[in-house]
Amino acid sequence: MSDRSCLAIVLAAGLGTRMRSALPKVMHEIGGLPLVGHVLNSVVEAGANQVAVVVGPEMPRLEEHVALRVPHATCHVQVERLGTAHAVKAAESAFEDACDHVLVLFGDTPLVSSQTLHRLRACLAQGADVAVLGFEAQDPFGYGRLLERDGELVAIREEKEATEEERLVTLCNAGIMAFRGDALSELLADIKNNNAKGEYYLTDAVEVARSKGMRVGFETADENEVQGVNDRSQLASCEAVFQKVQRETVMENGVTLQAPDTVYFSWDTEIAPDVVVEPNVVFGSGVKVESGARIRAFSHLEQAHVSSEAIVGPYARLRPGAEIGEGARIGNFVEIKKACIEAGAKVNHLSYIGDARVGAKSNIGAGTITCNYDGYMKHHTDIGAGCFVGSDSVLVAPVTLGDGAFIAAGSVVTSDVPANALTVGRAKQVTKENRATTLRDMLAAAKAARQK
Repeated sequence: MSDRSCLAIVLAAGLGTRMRSALPKVMHEIGGLPLVGHVLNSVVEAGANQVAVVVGPEMPRLEEHVALRVPHATCHVQVERLGTAHAVKAAESAFEDACDHVLVLFGDTPLVSSQTLHRLRACLAQGADVAVLGFEAQDPFGYGRLLERDGELVAIREEKEATEEERLVTLCNAGIMAFRGDALSELLADIKNNNAKGEYYLTDAVEVARSKGMRVGFETADENEVQGVNDRSQLASCEAVFQKVQRETVMENGVTLQAPDTVYFSWDTEIAPDVVVEPNVVFGSGVKVESGARIRAFSHLEQAHVSSEAIVGPYARLRPGAEIGEGARIGNFVEIKKACIEAGAKVNHLSYIGDARVGAKSNIGAGTITCNYDGYMKHHTDIGAGCFVGSDSVLVAPVTLGDGAFIAAGSVVTSDVPANALTVGRAKQVTKENRATTLRDMLAAAKAARQK
């Protein structure tokens, strides 16, 4: 395979009325990443050091996402929708200076792998001028058919243009093609719009290439890998396939999933071997879990880092910026946000720790919260190593507890606490003998008077 540049052209589909959404279709997500983001990741992994994306008019969010995922990519606007070949021609300025290989993909086919794209490129490297990706369809209705003869591709026939005999073919077009760079412009120039829709089909490049004596090859992929998204049902189908692949991958890599079908991953989830994940856990984007950690049932993690041997959950929520140290314990109904829980620290019950540091081996009692927001700004709470914070305490930031500080249960702490100090921040208890009897009598009389 050539080491020279490979250009990928991603045809990003429009709004997609069947999605019933103001978002461009390709901006809908699977695994927490827009469909087009998955495609862009695959083409870059496949060696495309130049990327051109064809967009419709007025799609700023799509163009922003392209720039975020592939900063060197260029966007090209297709003003009139006159077919796939017309769309590729909209990006002609990106490939007219001869790239060795040009890959053409669709932004709504998110599951195609870089390995499959490598195989398409290999087909070109072995002498093909054009290579087409196909799949064996369980139900071929609606798909273009790949017509082959003696192992070479003869034509791609769209459903509406196919004969009855051709419609019996189950080898279908996945919509992904690869071209020898110096052949693409020549082929585009000869594609005509003499079809039922009056559009310029990129698939006609196969017959044009053969008429010029060029060689056309093809590769196949699994139907699941090349499924496209046109509506919410197909979006859910792609999500299901994505999650199945993620689950199988992490288990093959040494992760225990106690109930695999109940665990949901993001596109960038990183989980090391010997992690145990209990049922009904959701990993949002940006999560990394190190070896030996345990994520207990019904927990939700997003943009968080869990160190080795830590335990999270059950029913825990790790929000962006949560750093859970080695051997730390985050228990049931605990929420951690933008906070570092250092090695061996424990936050076991019904607590909120936000914009904070909890030092190594500190213990945070049930019902403790850090009051980090004053209505305008967030403030930091710093809890030193070896601290004990009693249950139902309120730490009003900004505040610092020195190493070894002891906070009595039910305290409201508004000032810094020195190392190894004991702080009691609650009202003095007052007991008045027999006053409860008097109070009950008063309340009963008031209630009786109101009912008259």
